[in-house]
Formats: sequence, structure tokens, C-alpha cells
Amino acid sequence: MAPLTLEQLQHYDQQDLLAHKRAEFTLPEQSIYFDGNSLGAMPSCVLQRTQDVLARQWSQDLIQSWNSNQWIDLPLKVGEQIGRLIGAGSGQVICCDSTSVNLFKVLSCALLMQPERSVVLTQQGNFPTDLYMVQGLSTLVGEKRCQLLEVPEHELVQALNSDVAVLMLTQVDFRSGRLLDIQRLTQSAHDQGVLVILDLAHSAGALPVELDAWQVDFAVGCGYKYLNGGPGAPAFLYAAKRHHAQINQPLSGWMGHKAPFSFSPQYQKSDGIEQFLTGTPAVISMSVLDAALGVFSDVSMQQIREKSLGLTSCFHQLVQQQAALAELTLITPLKPEQRGSQLAYQHPQAYALCQALIKRGVIADFRAPDILRLGFTPLYLRYVDLWHAVEILTDIVASQEYLKPEYAIKHKVT
Repeated sequence: MAPLTLEQLQHYDQQDLLAHKRAEFTLPEQSIYFDGNSLGAMPSCVLQRTQDVLARQWSQDLIQSWNSNQWIDLPLKVGEQIGRLIGAGSGQVICCDSTSVNLFKVLSCALLMQPERSVVLTQQGNFPTDLYMVQGLSTLVGEKRCQLLEVPEHELVQALNSDVAVLMLTQVDFRSGRLLDIQRLTQSAHDQGVLVILDLAHSAGALPVELDAWQVDFAVGCGYKYLNGGPGAPAFLYAAKRHHAQINQPLSGWMGHKAPFSFSPQYQKSDGIEQFLTGTPAVISMSVLDAALGVFSDVSMQQIREKSLGLTSCFHQLVQQQAALAELTLITPLKPEQRGSQLAYQHPQAYALCQALIKRGVIADFRAPDILRLGFTPLYLRYVDLWHAVEILTDIVASQEYLKPEYAIKHKVT
């Protein structure tokens, strides 16, 4: 393979159908951002929306804003926007709470729908909060009703049996970036009478997802990564419409009531996806996410996916071209159909490498114990950014700059 040159990358940028999207984000100067898989960059429109919510809607319109500014409709409105990005038909996605809380809701619903089964099957190495939610639910209801079983990914299908109530999967592994074949796994689960819950934290906004077509039962995901909704943005929840009538959501707060302002002492769930609401919507943060989702209005997820694959392929080729970077071991699959929108490299001093990169303006992140992780967000990342980032990484490794004591200091957030 011929070496990749800066001129080629500049040409790719000139041909990039998404190049205009970068101007819709507010990005710090003199930095290259590879951490959109942890916290997305801020769309510029967010500032104007936030100012309007604070300076007009709240301060002037006050409580009338629940109606006049449609605050009360935000969970459904934002859910509909997200639904279009994850292959969900209308009325099946709601924006609310956090990913962890939403996972607790759908886990509880799925187990109640499977009274003769108790096992929640998942892949080894799944994101810890997903495991913790199952463990917490097991403590609450007892292992006879909920028990966690972790198996290697290649053993998932074999482990499906009549004891398994739920197959709980994260589509893109948060460490390695490995992408699961959800359609195949969902079909295998349904063949055994098993319901499927999907975590889309590293999928939504990064690659095409087809929840309806794949017949997934439930899904959850966050709003602050590739959806660019800001730190602590509300999460989302998907429940296939075919299940709405038989669902019994245990966190039965007043917003999930069929008529919340009737103030009835008896709970009567809403007929649709609104039944997954619990408390009062977080209006300010949900308004931010609502505005941020506008950057997807004129692009397709296929366009985003194609550029994502191009960026990750070029970056790894550039790494391979540098002899000094031979000590980095890629753990992300090279096959396009097996990777998400990130690359993960193992290195004994991955944390120090990450800190040295950040000091030089290349924002990546670290995942224990030894992974340097880079997220690729096609809406604002350029091909030329890859060249400059690899140049800096090469210099840091070749000069052993990362061995400076300052880069070994651990921060609370890595």
C-alpha cells in the first residue's frame, strides 16, 4: 500500500460532503478533538437556544412556558428526533432521565414480561453501569427473579436457552470499539423466546441503527456523546410499540400517568411511550439537546458512517507508517463491519500518552487498564486533523515525552 500523504488527506477534505458541518460547531482553536465518544462538541446553535430558554422562556414567560413554549412536549419531541437516527418509527422513543435509570426501567419491564425466566445474559466486558443495574435489580427482587450471566461474545448464541429472559447488549464496545451484529443476535435470541435490550451509547449519532427492522425489543442510550447534547444531557429510551400494552414500568411517576394533571391517587399508565416518563422533564438540558440534534437535519447516517470509516482507516494507516508507533497495538477490529467510530490502542503507558497528547492539543481519552482511545466524529473532524495528530503522537513517543512525571498524575476523570 502506498504511503498516505498530507496532500491526499487535503483532497479528501475537499471532496467531503460533510465538510460544511464543521462550521456549525464551536470548537477550541489549536486543538484536535478525538473525544466526541465521551462528550460531543457544542453545536453553535445551542448557545442561542440556551439564552432564549433562560432570558425569555423562564425569566419572562415563567410557568406559562409549559404550554406557550411547549416545555411539556420536549420528551416526545426530542425522542422523535432521536428515533429518526436509530431506525425507530414514531411513538417509540422518549427522552428522559439517565441511561442507567432508563436501563433499570426496561430491565424491570422485560423481566416482568418473562415470569418463568430469570437470567439476564450479556457479553463479558460490557459497560459497568449496565452490569451494575442488573446487580442492583437482583438485590431488590432476589436472584430467583434476576441473575446476571456474563459470557464471551462468541458464546452468546450458545448460552441462549429457556432460562434466559433478556439478552442485554452494548452494540459498540466502549473499550475496543468492536461492533456487534445486532440483527443476527436479535434473531437468535427471539428464536429462543428471549427479549433483547440494546445499549446504544456509542452507536446513536455515529452509525446507522435499525431498531424496528432488527426487531429489537428495548434500547437505551445517552444524549451527550455523538448526539452532542452537552454534559449530563438527558438520555433516551426505545420500546417497540408491539410491547406497549403489556409493559409495566415500575418507576411509575406522575409524568407517566395517562392524565397527570388529574392528580388521581391511583396510577393509570399512559398508553404509549410516555408511560416511561417518571418525574418532571429537565427543561434546560433537554432544550439544549433538542437544539443540538438539529445538526443532523440535512445529513444521513449513511454519510456519517462512510466518513467515519474513512477517518478511522486513514488514521490507522498513518499510525502504521510511523516506525516509532509500532509499540501501539490496535485492539479495534480492522474490518469495517466490525468496528464503530473509534480506535483503541493498547500501550503500557497509555494514560501518560493520553495526558501528553492533551497537553499538545490532541484531545483523546484513556480507559483502564492500558487503552488509548480515540473517537472520530465525522461532523466536525477533518482528514487533515489526522495527519497533525499522528505527527504529534509520533513526536511524543519518539522523544519519550510521555515519561515526564507530570503525565503520570491521575485525575478524577480519565
